[in-house]
Amino acid sequence: MVSDTGLLPWYERLRAEVPDLDVFDAHTHIGANDPDGFSCTRQELVDFLGHVDASAFVFPMHEPDGYQAANDMVMAEAAASDGRLFPLCRLDPHDEPLAEAHRCLAAGARGIKLHPRAEAFNLDHPDLQAVFALADENRLPILCHAGRGIPALGRHSIEVCSRHPGLRLILAHAGISDLSWIWREAPAHPNLFFDTSWWSPSDVQALFALVPPGQILMASDAPYGTPAFAATMAIRHGLQVGLTPDAVRSVLGAQARRLADGEDPLDLGPAPGTEALSRDPLLERVYSFLLSAIGQMFAGVEPKETLALAALACDVGPEDEHARVYAAIMSLLLARERYDPTGDGRPSRFAPGLHLIIVAAALARTPDVPLPDEPPGFHEDASGSGVVGSPGAS
Repeated sequence: MVSDTGLLPWYERLRAEVPDLDVFDAHTHIGANDPDGFSCTRQELVDFLGHVDASAFVFPMHEPDGYQAANDMVMAEAAASDGRLFPLCRLDPHDEPLAEAHRCLAAGARGIKLHPRAEAFNLDHPDLQAVFALADENRLPILCHAGRGIPALGRHSIEVCSRHPGLRLILAHAGISDLSWIWREAPAHPNLFFDTSWWSPSDVQALFALVPPGQILMASDAPYGTPAFAATMAIRHGLQVGLTPDAVRSVLGAQARRLADGEDPLDLGPAPGTEALSRDPLLERVYSFLLSAIGQMFAGVEPKETLALAALACDVGPEDEHARVYAAIMSLLLARERYDPTGDGRPSRFAPGLHLIIVAAALARTPDVPLPDEPPGFHEDASGSGVVGSPGAS
């Protein structure tokens, strides 16, 4: 994982706005065989969770050879984590999922992970129906990958939640595949949840503005991102859209811990809506250039000209009401220029320093949220932030 020490002062500043956090990361992995080239050990994950004193759901990364041994590994590692990790068993509907679910639950698993794209299935797969009934009976969380390439995922999710009110279905990655419409269905399906493990500030802010806060769970997708990044961004977006401190505390972990313990979810009222979202046209210019650069960087293209335009767009003068936000963005652009990717664990197919530009874009969309009292420290620690950035995350 990319170092996230540069973000810790930002996180600590936000804790002053929302004290008494019980941080719980709803989406982390350990494993070493993922085709994406990422890997993570228990100790690495626990160390990064420790930066924000977090607990987490944990499950195997993609395992081309099946999940029985991987599930055993995850449960053993969770048992050795001093209570920080809560294991989910990963199921493949093509490989006796009900039997594996029973086996893992008896051994201590707290829920289930499904990845329809990696294992090539839909949620209406016939061998999953008994698994859903089991989860309904036992009030289990089921975390489901929700990226592109999964036909009818949203419709099937609503059907599953309607038939099985006792299970808690968590759509990963802000439910981006169906967020355009499924947010309208969320209030009528209180057992449908969304995690925040996604890189785009536009998607994450849409989630926070349109979905009831009790149905949003902070998540990092570690090792693709880090808990400190996920927690910092969740607080920033939550405060920007107008969530109360209690609602932010729920998103940051209180609700996920209730799901892990089989308790009834908290009802924290309706979504706040879009009124508090930033509409500053000068910040929107910066954001548009940064978003263009991020797209280039995901494709491995060096975005020199695009980032130069972003820097020029930050030259608004000290009298601007958001002058400190522009200064923070500039510090990230300068850190990216000096960034050395050696040993940062990110795939070489991405342009280096991608995580720094994603943080900069998030700042452009959260201008009303406090920054650290001291200037941002990315110029001292160009290793940066640790940010979810893999479109193919497991």
